Amino acid sequence: MAARSNKEVVEAFLTAVFTRHDLTGLDELLRDDYIQHNPDVAQGKQGFIEFFTVTFKAIPDFRYTHRQTVAEGDLVMVHSVTTGTHTSGEWLGQPPTGNKLCFPVVDIFRVQDGKIAEHWDVEEAERAGK
Repeated sequence: MAARSNKEVVEAFLTAVFTRHDLTGLDELLRDDYIQHNPDVAQGKQGFIEFFTVTFKAIPDFRYTHRQTVAEGDLVMVHSVTTGTHTSGEWLGQPPTGNKLCFPVVDIFRVQDGKIAEHWDVEEAERAGK
């Protein structure tokens, strides 16, 4: 079986996590020593899992809409829009507000040896309670 391209690795990750809210298959897609450049998310694969477990509970209608993917070398850049409603539990230090969220995001992933090794993001967020 041929190795997946970097773009295919990232697209499989996005589909599993952000479309299906499935965090169970990350051993195949995310390095244990994953480097996260978003200060809201702890380092490593476990930090990612903990953050999105809380996020998907706080925002049960979390919806990810893919717009565009560009890949060059070991970098894959994705433009998307995330929507949802903060209805349950604390999220990013805020109690549930019922506020609708909509934020365009550009994610940049670095892929190493067939797994996501590093991530940066830029988002234009309307966060709950702000």
